[in-house]
Amino acid sequence: MSGAAAWWPLALGVLGAILGSFVAALVIRWPQGRSIVHGRSACDDCGATLGAADLIPLLSFAVQRGRCRRCGARIDPRHWWIELAALAIGVVAGVAAPGWTGLAGAIFGWLLLALAALDVAAFWLPDRLTALLAVAGLASGAAGFDPPLADRLIGGVAGYGMLAAIAIGYRAWRGRDGMGGGDPKLLGGIGLWLGWRMLPAVLVIASLVGLGVALFAHLSGRRVAADTALPFGALLAVAAYPAWLAMIVLAA
Repeated sequence: MSGAAAWWPLALGVLGAILGSFVAALVIRWPQGRSIVHGRSACDDCGATLGAADLIPLLSFAVQRGRCRRCGARIDPRHWWIELAALAIGVVAGVAAPGWTGLAGAIFGWLLLALAALDVAAFWLPDRLTALLAVAGLASGAAGFDPPLADRLIGGVAGYGMLAAIAIGYRAWRGRDGMGGGDPKLLGGIGLWLGWRMLPAVLVIASLVGLGVALFAHLSGRRVAADTALPFGALLAVAAYPAWLAMIVLAA
């Protein structure tokens, strides 16, 4: 990797940590109906306004040992692991594709991270966020990044159509919903990033990860039944970013 290319993992990693702080706030506050835009950042327990020293991604959490400096309350650990995940997404994208392609892939990963974390936290895939994922995928294709725009459009329609058909069929068969309405939209958005050819791999990986999660829960003594809810959107998101990485590596 050349000297110029080596800056991309560092730059995208730092940017990822900063954006991860925003994503963590979004994941914690949005399901509670709290604003993530208006007002100063504050401790969730005592309400004390946080200063710049309290808001350095990862470092502030480590220095404060995961507690508020004012009241000593435990800081939600989702702050640091989302920030760490966002940093890792940026670094990996910068290593796999130094340049603007890596930036596009990092944006894809950060949006997937936000959607996955919200789905895990609240079984919720907000339409505004899946729409942003879809629009960003179209913009990426229009800017000339692979896969071609035509493949992305087919992927968007096929991704949404496949899961929507499965959801409709399950409802007709069992008389109840078996899938959230956001899952087909998410796979459609993923298709607008990856194109139609990668969708089978995404579904297979997501299903295998889901089976692994269910097996782990069973071995841990937790009850797992046919109607046990799993955040399938999170599984799709977890599968989609490695699929993008594989696509980049194979194209190189």
